[in-house]
Amino acid sequence: MRNTLLRMVAAMMCVLAACADVMPVKDFSVEKMAGKWYMVGFATNAVWFVNHKAGMKMGTAVLKPTEGGDLDLSYANLNADGTCWRMTHLARKTETPGRFTFHSQVWNNDNDMRIVEVVYDDYALVHTIKTKNGVSEVLNKLYSRTPESSAVLQQRFTQFSLDTGILADNIAILPKNAECPEV
Repeated sequence: MRNTLLRMVAAMMCVLAACADVMPVKDFSVEKMAGKWYMVGFATNAVWFVNHKAGMKMGTAVLKPTEGGDLDLSYANLNADGTCWRMTHLARKTETPGRFTFHSQVWNNDNDMRIVEVVYDDYALVHTIKTKNGVSEVLNKLYSRTPESSAVLQQRFTQFSLDTGILADNIAILPKNAECPEV
């Protein structure tokens, strides 16, 4: 237990240093981000993830640019019992293209989200720093336009997550899952 705690504290220190340097992709286009994405990878240094990782499955995200350049985010995951878990956020643009901020009512945290790498018709690496009560955690997501992702892309996501201070055990390529019905 003590070693785990020490490793997590060390990882958090690395994260705080590494994440400050994570910049959004150059020439970001909010319009090209529009549409449906599959969340095929998930990585975080958050403590809750260790207990939930085994049950997590692929979900979907629908991104819709607003007229003002913000981004409506809608997430959906089909639960094992057939119900759907849904969450939405309005991510507000910042002065830096590809960087957005939002407050999650569900988790009561502030989010600094950056699109760090993207091929608009294929995949996106999304890096978010979540802060609640002065404590920051990193969440990286790998989005794909299809439920499949190549071994090369999975390795790229894994390496990016390690580079941003996430422990190898806290990086998951999510198993496929049926989708929630459209609303």
